Amino acid sequence: MEQTVEQKLKALWRLQTIHTKIDRIRQVRGELPMEVSDLEDEIAGLETRIEKIRSELDEMEDSIVNRRNMITDAQAAIKKYEGQLNDVKNNREYDAITKEIEIQGLDIQVSEKKIREFEFEIKNKTEVYESTLATLESAKRDLEVKKGELDTITAETQKEEDDLLNQAEDADKDIEERLIRVYRRLRTTYKNGLAVVSIDRDSCSGCHNKIPPQMQLEIRQRKKIIVCEHCGRILVDEALVQEVESSLVA
Repeated sequence: MEQTVEQKLKALWRLQTIHTKIDRIRQVRGELPMEVSDLEDEIAGLETRIEKIRSELDEMEDSIVNRRNMITDAQAAIKKYEGQLNDVKNNREYDAITKEIEIQGLDIQVSEKKIREFEFEIKNKTEVYESTLATLESAKRDLEVKKGELDTITAETQKEEDDLLNQAEDADKDIEERLIRVYRRLRTTYKNGLAVVSIDRDSCSGCHNKIPPQMQLEIRQRKKIIVCEHCGRILVDEALVQEVESSLVA
């Protein structure tokens, strides 16, 4: 059976009333869900950074071990070459062995320089590592607190929200598809989620612009669906609001 305009307006206001209650419940949670999500992302990023720094530290420590082994090998080679100097038969052999000792000495100097560089870098990275660890622990503590707050609020309001969501789903069925599309578009257009608003002191209660007397009369007659000429919200009269709210209480 085709609905009258009045029935359509009442159905729209009923749906708006339910959604407004849901919005208020979610406002109580405030920014907590987003804060929890942001903290989780931050923690994941910090853990990745810590893992990368730890890997770099391990690589540098391995490089120091390798360089120290190279120094040990070079020192052993020098000792061997110095022993061979006693057995040289001519200047050419002496120069060759001396050259090898010099090369090994230079290798030792290079390795010692690299070790100092690695140790300096390790010191700096360790400071960053420890600072990042402290930031991670702080973020984890913040997350635990925020999750606790969110869980408490959710536990207190979840049943009411679920009931209202079910009511909204049922109320949707009483409204034709064309109007539901308009309603949903308006809901997403405005931050306060108000798609259907009443007349308040001769003004649209959505944008607070004055409504001409003739338009107010047409709204009260409920013969057609009228939208605010300023914000585009669907307008209903005060008496209709009271009628719907009385039926909801009953």
